[in-house]
Amino acid sequence: MSTSAHAATTPATATPEPATPATTTSVPATAGSATGRAVAAAEAHSAHNYHPLPVVIASAEGAWTTDIEGHRRLDLLAGYSALNFGHRNPRLIAAAKAQLDRVTLTSRAFHHDRFAEFCARLAELCGMEVVLPMNTGAEAVETAVKVARKWGYRVKGVRPDHARIVVADGNFHGRTTTVVSFSGDPDARADFGPFTPGFDIVPFGDAAALEAALTDDTVAVLIEPIQGEAGVRVPPPGYLTRVRELTADSGVLLIADEIQSGLARTGRTFACEHEGVTPDVYLLGKALGGGLVPVSAVVSSQAVLGVLRPGQHGSTFGGNPLACAVALEVIDMLGTGEFQERSARLGARLHGRLDELTAAGLIESSRGRGLWAGVDVPPRHGSGGEIARRLLRSGVLVKETHGSTIRLAPPLVIEEADLDWGLDRLAEVLARPA
Repeated sequence: MSTSAHAATTPATATPEPATPATTTSVPATAGSATGRAVAAAEAHSAHNYHPLPVVIASAEGAWTTDIEGHRRLDLLAGYSALNFGHRNPRLIAAAKAQLDRVTLTSRAFHHDRFAEFCARLAELCGMEVVLPMNTGAEAVETAVKVARKWGYRVKGVRPDHARIVVADGNFHGRTTTVVSFSGDPDARADFGPFTPGFDIVPFGDAAALEAALTDDTVAVLIEPIQGEAGVRVPPPGYLTRVRELTADSGVLLIADEIQSGLARTGRTFACEHEGVTPDVYLLGKALGGGLVPVSAVVSSQAVLGVLRPGQHGSTFGGNPLACAVALEVIDMLGTGEFQERSARLGARLHGRLDELTAAGLIESSRGRGLWAGVDVPPRHGSGGEIARRLLRSGVLVKETHGSTIRLAPPLVIEEADLDWGLDRLAEVLARPA
């Protein structure tokens, strides 16, 4: 039975038929093809820390990509939510081009004329006071860990070198040495020790276990409101509310990693809003850079981020003029509410279609919010990776996680007819024998 959480029930409106030329469907890459040669060249000269699908994208627009052989495919992954506003969004491209003609980098040794506005506008969007800009999501998480510890020592009065942070099992906060120290993924941890101490892991969605883990040395709870890498796992109703109560009562910071779930992905600006929760710290990234440049940020109060002093943390590229210009346009776009509404409305369509596939026995279950879903595929169809490769041949881009689960995260600009077309391809692939 499906466990999808619908973000809205507004019926989807009709849109024009998608442009799906005959070149959409393609055969697998062979060694002698242009794609095969390009893949082989990449494999020969790059470290094998990823296992990408055999497609070489040459151009993209909106929700559609075109590979080096001219095949068009519908992107239902959106760069793991980095492309919430689609490929080459005209507003974001214009903002980037305008800034490229002015100044792109000063380092934080100097002020620049986009920085103050970026910090003020992002703080306002989050209902916070202070912004610490970085580049990648992992950098934002590392920054939050350092800040939480320093806040624990300077403000809460935790004994030196005793600070602890509670995290949830199944988490994905990045792949730095500190972050994988509290990962439950064997691939993320194998051969990378010794690991950073100071973390307590509790089951995701279990508020009682989290409460039991809190001690006088706990400085923060770091959590994803919805766990993306784990298969778009939505916690039980009331869980985030209870976590907020527990952290507030215990004098512990609640750090919400909204790097994937934030910025309209779930039908709200932030996934925490579905339970009316405001954390002490937001971690943002991915979509904040509009799919153009890496931009991340830690957003909090002066009482929290004010513990840092010059020289204690930094980034040469963090908050650079180009990043600020693009992120400011992202903030403007979010301010209209258009993308939150599209995610909620089309998300209802997405989850409704997935419920139909579950009822038909084509998938085991699905779950998610807004335009974000984890889909569990029955073992008879093979692994999630095999389904992703079959969808690739049918003109759809997705990626698997944890064996038999595939993730769907279409760009928020996707047309309803295109979304339906992609889901039709999923149904066709699952209806055929493996």
